Amino acid sequence: MGTPSQSSAAGVLALLSDPEPLLKQHALKALNQLVPQFWAEISEHIALIESLYEGEGLPQEAHDSAALLASKVYYYLGEYDEALSFALGAGSAFEHDSRTPGTEEYVETVVSKAIDRYIRSRLADQTEGKIDSRLQYIIEGIFRRCVEDGEYRQAIGIALESRRLDVVKSIYEQTRDTTLLTYAMEAVLDTAFPLAFRDQVLKFLFPLFPAPTSDSKSTHVYALTRILVTLNSPEMTINFLNSLVPNQKLLAYQFAFDLVEGGSQDFLEIIRKDLPEGSSETKSVYDQLRKILRGQESIKLYLEFLKRNNKVDMLILKNTKEALEPRSSIYHTALTLQNAFMHAGTTSDVFLRDNLEWLALANNWSKFSAAAAIGVIHKGHFEESMNILGPYLPAQGAEPSTGSAAYSEGGALYALGLVNAGCGSGQEVENFLRNLLKNSISEVVQHGAALGLGVAGMGGKSAEAYDDLKQSLFTDSAIAGEAAGYAMGLIMLGTADATSAEEMLTYARETQHEKIIRGLAIGLALIFYGRQEEADEMVKLLMAEKDPILRYGGVYTLALAYAGTSNNAAIRQLLHVAVSDTSDDVRRAAVTSLAFLLFKNPAQVPRIVQLLSESYNPHVRCGATLALGIACAGTGLQDAVDIIEPMTRDSVDFVRQGALIALGMILVEQSEASSPSLASTRALYAKIVSDKHDDPMARFGAALGQGLIDAGGRNVTISLQSRAGSRNTSAIVGMVLFCQFWYWYPLAHCACLAFEPTGIIGLDENLKAPKFDFTSNAKPSLFAYPAPTKTPKKETVTKVATAVLSTTAKAKAREKRKAAEQGDLPAGDEKKDGDVEMKSAEAPTSRHGDVSPISGSLSNLAEGTTKSRRSEPSSEKLSNFARVTPAQLAYITFSAEGRFQPVRVVSTRPPTTKTSKTPASVALAAERCAGGGGILIMADTRPDEETDYVEFETQAVVPPAGAPAVQNPPPTTPGRHIALDENAPEADPPESFEYPFDNDT
Repeated sequence: MGTPSQSSAAGVLALLSDPEPLLKQHALKALNQLVPQFWAEISEHIALIESLYEGEGLPQEAHDSAALLASKVYYYLGEYDEALSFALGAGSAFEHDSRTPGTEEYVETVVSKAIDRYIRSRLADQTEGKIDSRLQYIIEGIFRRCVEDGEYRQAIGIALESRRLDVVKSIYEQTRDTTLLTYAMEAVLDTAFPLAFRDQVLKFLFPLFPAPTSDSKSTHVYALTRILVTLNSPEMTINFLNSLVPNQKLLAYQFAFDLVEGGSQDFLEIIRKDLPEGSSETKSVYDQLRKILRGQESIKLYLEFLKRNNKVDMLILKNTKEALEPRSSIYHTALTLQNAFMHAGTTSDVFLRDNLEWLALANNWSKFSAAAAIGVIHKGHFEESMNILGPYLPAQGAEPSTGSAAYSEGGALYALGLVNAGCGSGQEVENFLRNLLKNSISEVVQHGAALGLGVAGMGGKSAEAYDDLKQSLFTDSAIAGEAAGYAMGLIMLGTADATSAEEMLTYARETQHEKIIRGLAIGLALIFYGRQEEADEMVKLLMAEKDPILRYGGVYTLALAYAGTSNNAAIRQLLHVAVSDTSDDVRRAAVTSLAFLLFKNPAQVPRIVQLLSESYNPHVRCGATLALGIACAGTGLQDAVDIIEPMTRDSVDFVRQGALIALGMILVEQSEASSPSLASTRALYAKIVSDKHDDPMARFGAALGQGLIDAGGRNVTISLQSRAGSRNTSAIVGMVLFCQFWYWYPLAHCACLAFEPTGIIGLDENLKAPKFDFTSNAKPSLFAYPAPTKTPKKETVTKVATAVLSTTAKAKAREKRKAAEQGDLPAGDEKKDGDVEMKSAEAPTSRHGDVSPISGSLSNLAEGTTKSRRSEPSSEKLSNFARVTPAQLAYITFSAEGRFQPVRVVSTRPPTTKTSKTPASVALAAERCAGGGGILIMADTRPDEETDYVEFETQAVVPPAGAPAVQNPPPTTPGRHIALDENAPEADPPESFEYPFDNDT
């Protein structure tokens, strides 16, 4: 017979009023077990329970039991702060109760409240003397339990929130696990910690990491690079590089290349100047380091990589050109941008040379964009930039240009900035652009010079350039002033300079030109890039403005200040603006800006913007498409594609435009094996572009999407973070400016700043590229280039066969045999074309025997596919300068017997020998860091042997006297450069050949 269940706690509660202390103690213990069931009844006696806790007539154990009972009652009443206060008074009783089954939810809630209160106390007063000792005891117990259970990351998280760096250090000393230090670093960098504390933690963590060596190949080299780039401390960086010279000089070179990728121009310049000269033994090493830190070596190598591997499908461009009306300015600009993106950095302008008539149809701002496109195509070819753009640049000392010539000159100056992007600060090109900005009277030329100066000197903090731009702004020309506003922000990028911000905001309030206000609004956002809480005051000011354009700038200021941090408060504010602001432009910008906060966690973005993508407001829907495109760029994330794909059929043209552009960003460098949506997306682009009745904006978006999906000769991805995991400043700025194409198409060219070449470029200690091979342990189809587009075959009208009766056929056959015997007809010509013999149904014999011909053919097909599947190898050999996509890096291995070995790991993920069943895009989206690949310094294990080097195709050519320098054309696209001398000799015609028609499929 079972024990009857208790229906009331009244009997036990009565014992609390008994004068006997032992009975009271027993009652308190019993009630602690009954609270979950009878908490409502017990709560009526809470005053008595509290008095027992505060009284003196009971032993300590009873006091603790009374406090625990009161805590549980308040917990069930929803008074969590009171519950925590009594739990702190329960002492050992709470710790003992935490191990009792059934109390997990209560204990978890109280512990989380204790942690919150402890963190608040630590933030309010750093001195431990003022923190409740009972609270300190509970927190220390939590740390102990985490360490005992192996929950180190949980303990580190609490320690960082509560500013207990001593706990982080003690955990590392116990475990010696560098991944925990990396976790701590990522926690402060990728969440909303104040800048001052972030820098304090990074400086604390840096010396804890073990000294890197070429032999260890540990993944923490990425963390060290990220810390140095984030702290932006030349002194700390120089000390670190000095510690690597001369014993680990190859690793020093590797760190220098990695610093160039993430560091700002002024940071690298200070390091370069302050590096020691070195002794006779180390002088050559420091000279090499200075050469690398100039940044131009990296640009040259990536230029060579893009030129060698150019796989642009010219047929796509040809089809787009034939479909879009060239006399329409919007269509001309669309094709210009598509060609620029597809050939970005490849130096191949074969499309422009082959379509000079089309190019001549450009007028006004279309001509400006067409000239600027040359800068995108030759991006990084800074050594030849003046020669390439020479025919278009304003002539020194000549009469100022007017009319259409001014547009090509302005575009060429903008192109000059794009060619020198990231390496123009303090160089001759900056002075050249400044002089033209000051001396030109054409506002179009000033516009191009200002944009070029901003892009070339990005983050250079040049006071002279800033002053020249300010003078251009004060002329109050709408065209020149808008570009000056953008450029002032680019020059002072991330400085949070109060004087500059005040000047720009004041002028924005005073001027009547919307274009100038918009340029200054985005310029202000760029000034506060990465400054987090330091930008809060400016954001508050801008968001309170009546002018929607300044509120629009406030949205971007907030997004750029907290870029890559996933800051919850900033996300909440943007979401609030997205649904409440009175201006559609501001709402669209707020949704788009979510991408800049969340790009390090792309898998979260579809969930956040899904409801916004279904908004009644088309501007919000358009913002959602760009947010998904930018945040999930290059991941192939299927969740994002699934949201965007229905929006390509939206009723509003600019929503469709945004969706088509976003698809191009997401699916860049995806293969049909890794992304099921790729083929359908390409087909959709072709269909929309060729449909003359479709909306012009949708066709514009499809053309841009085609350019982005095949960007950089199909050898670049779009990534807002560097390989080490730090923010990719150039890419973030480029995408912010690209988003302004809504108002000003020429700014779309800035998307090329976000193009990240994806290859492995190996260099030896002399910074030369030796020939070597490495293995990709994945099926080649998983990361293959897309198949080239085939020319559609002309449909020929098939002749219907004439039915012939069997008796007639037999009679004719007899006649033909007789004629053949007599020599009147060749023996083989027995059947006349078009006649088909009608065979009787009684003749079932065939080569299939008893098997049905249909089933036979199906089985053959199955056998064929099985053979083709089996025939595909599970890995492939790749050579130096080969394309390796970010998702492919996890599969890359170097043979242990190979002569050249990388001095750091190729990827942050361990190499896998089996291809994963999960699509590569999903695996990539789950990764927090893009780490790996890029420029690798290789250690030569057999230095005595002769080395075979890769011959570079991009060589500087000395121009002949009186003629501009001619570039070596890429082997894939022979011919003259469009910008070079028209009187140069023509190339030889191709040799004759026979086309193998029989091999057509």
